[in-house]
Amino acid sequence: MKHITIALMMLFSVGIFAQTKSELKEHYEAYYKQMKKQGDIQGIINAMTHLNILEPSVERQDTLAYLYLTEGKYLQALNTIGVDKNPTDSDINVEVKALALKNLNRPQLALEHYEILFKRNPNVYLAYEMADMKIQINDLAGAKTNIEYGLANVKDDMKRAFYESQQPYETSMKAALLCLKGLLTFSEDKSANIDAAIKLMNDALAIDPNFNLAKISRQGLENQKAQQAAAANKN
Repeated sequence: MKHITIALMMLFSVGIFAQTKSELKEHYEAYYKQMKKQGDIQGIINAMTHLNILEPSVERQDTLAYLYLTEGKYLQALNTIGVDKNPTDSDINVEVKALALKNLNRPQLALEHYEILFKRNPNVYLAYEMADMKIQINDLAGAKTNIEYGLANVKDDMKRAFYESQQPYETSMKAALLCLKGLLTFSEDKSANIDAAIKLMNDALAIDPNFNLAKISRQGLENQKAQQAAAANKN
């Protein structure tokens, strides 16, 4: 009799839990819709987190990570989905890892995921980002390959945003690639290639005379050239 009573109690508890879980799911689905209607991103994240606990899914985790990314919460995004490479990862999963790691100044790790994105969907925008990071980690041969791909496939209407000045701005992607090629050329040989690097900056500025980064880079290269000339005259 005792065993029957315990079994009945367990069945009763399971029934209550199932009902409670169903009610909670219904509540958080309604909460999610309301937060979405109000445009409350943190509310959406909270609702999605609860729904993922109640009914875990890869899709919910990926969405949560993406929401964190859009809010600039890069560590939270990575804590949600991890940083490991997985061939079954969705495009959004890989993109979140790539962008979060890049924004956390981890170019080496970020590039692992950028390479996956590029294999799945090669394009000029990814090529630029990869080349930029490869210059940072001194993978100059890899950067050169990406820049050559970019210049071979860039279209006149493509743009890229820059944020180094107080006022963000857009410039021609071709000009951006030429500027990056100038920085790469200088990095390959800082003495012999300085004139070639300056020419590439001038080529970029010929496309967009207001390209601030190219102006700053050209000025830096000209200063470097003047310093090299002064040092040579002393000798």
